[in-house]
Amino acid sequence: MAKKQTIIIAVAAVAVLGFLLLAVKQQSHKPQDKEPAPHIPSPIAMQGMANQKCPKLIQNKTGSPVYAPSKSDTDQKTYMTLEWTGGKGSNFKTASCTVLFSSGAVSKLVIDDQIVIDVAANSPKS
Repeated sequence: MAKKQTIIIAVAAVAVLGFLLLAVKQQSHKPQDKEPAPHIPSPIAMQGMANQKCPKLIQNKTGSPVYAPSKSDTDQKTYMTLEWTGGKGSNFKTASCTVLFSSGAVSKLVIDDQIVIDVAANSPKS
């Protein structure tokens, strides 16, 4: 009978130790301790955002719809600039639209070398 009690006590002690180790390990890996991963915009997401905003603005200003941009430029992190060349029947020759990824706002719109929107020019200078 003493051997059975010793085995039962030993098994129970190992189980308790296992639960204690598991509890300590879980407490050391709390989600709030982890730093959030930085959000790195993808060029595809940036182009999608620009393609939603810019054609509408250009059509509102010129009356001519635009479709696929003829040129694009980006620094892969903060902005995307799309350019269009007007075709036959268009009310513009060139249009350029820059979208900031951080805010999702159009920061600059230039149609036929005339600045229509320029957020940087309107911001207060420090």
